[in-house]
Amino acid sequence: MRSHLSHLRNLGVPLILVATYLFFSIAAPSFFGFQNLVELLHVVAPIAICASGMALVVIAGRLDVSVGSIAYVASAVFALLLRADAAPLPLAVAAAIGCGVVLGLINALVVCGLGINSLIATLGTMIAFRGFGLWLTNGGLIELPEAAKNLGNAAIGAIYVDTLVATALLLLIDAVHRRTAFGRQLTAIGNGEDVARRIGIPVQRRISVSLVISGVLAATAGVMYTMQVAVNTAKIGEGMEFTAVAAIVVGGISLFGGRGKVLASVLIGSLIFQVIRSGLQQFGANPYSYRLVEGVVIFIAMYADALKVGRRPDRTQIPKGS
Repeated sequence: MRSHLSHLRNLGVPLILVATYLFFSIAAPSFFGFQNLVELLHVVAPIAICASGMALVVIAGRLDVSVGSIAYVASAVFALLLRADAAPLPLAVAAAIGCGVVLGLINALVVCGLGINSLIATLGTMIAFRGFGLWLTNGGLIELPEAAKNLGNAAIGAIYVDTLVATALLLLIDAVHRRTAFGRQLTAIGNGEDVARRIGIPVQRRISVSLVISGVLAATAGVMYTMQVAVNTAKIGEGMEFTAVAAIVVGGISLFGGRGKVLASVLIGSLIFQVIRSGLQQFGANPYSYRLVEGVVIFIAMYADALKVGRRPDRTQIPKGS
């Protein structure tokens, strides 16, 4: 009986995704179909990449709310290099991702080196990094050159290239979590930092690496989104950190750390929010209603997560210490 209940709980979120998709498909027949599904996966690719990096940090019992700002800085560097013809496309992408490495290292230094709570630390760097990005661009709009404007819509057959890239990265991060000592150690840290230290896990080093990976994937997401819209604006990355956290929590990764699977959680969580957003757009709903609905979904997911670990939401401290 318990095993059956466990299976039902595990199937709960996928069933919600399927039910939501079917509801909007019945209500708006144009929503259903292969091409719309391809478009959904195309749009959700950047947030899925960002959320996969965030997932490693959360599994270790930490948070990185600077990912949206990292995405913006990477987007700015990428667009500026292309606009000025200062670098070919591959070098511009490498430079942008290099920014993710550097900014991730800064987060690691603040969180692990200075011992500051990850939420507070990355909240500070979120503001600082976005300020740096605004300084680079003067808060303006930077269009990509004509030769690069269609890159975000490149496809192999019926599938967009960015969907394939996001899938490959998601599978890679999932494999790192499940099949490497590093991934298992992050789970151990999330389940009990003191115990992890006693068995010889270098806690601060592992958390630092997870923050750098999060920075790299946030930068990759920023570049991908810029290629999709063919322009850098100050809006890029805004709210990405909250959408990423929401996606992984809704998908099943515990915000308390130590539990969850990267592939299933990121994919299902990201798609749930995009299906809701796209479905509401089909109905011509007020754009401000998206956040209201998303907020309700996030609240329900966090409350359910708190109940799973046997804690009342009003008595928890999220996330764990630095």
